Amino acid sequence: MTGCQGELIEEEFNVYIEDMEGNEIVNEALTSQSNGFIDLWLPRDKTYRTVIEHDGKRVESEISTFDNDNTCITTMQLM
Repeated sequence: MTGCQGELIEEEFNVYIEDMEGNEIVNEALTSQSNGFIDLWLPRDKTYRTVIEHDGKRVESEISTFDNDNTCITTMQLM
């Protein structure tokens, strides 16, 4: 079995996620796990606008939860 290791372990992030209709899904501070990742469960078959902030840095991205979408997203980079 293989796994990934994120760079920011047990750090707090401000996470905001809304669906494409503008409905707020997540708006809270979340702490990354010991593997450096944030574990989120989102409703299936939708596209979301996502903003993550940490230590003055920010990333915005669209993610989706359709059948062929990735369940592990490793492309969001704080800038």
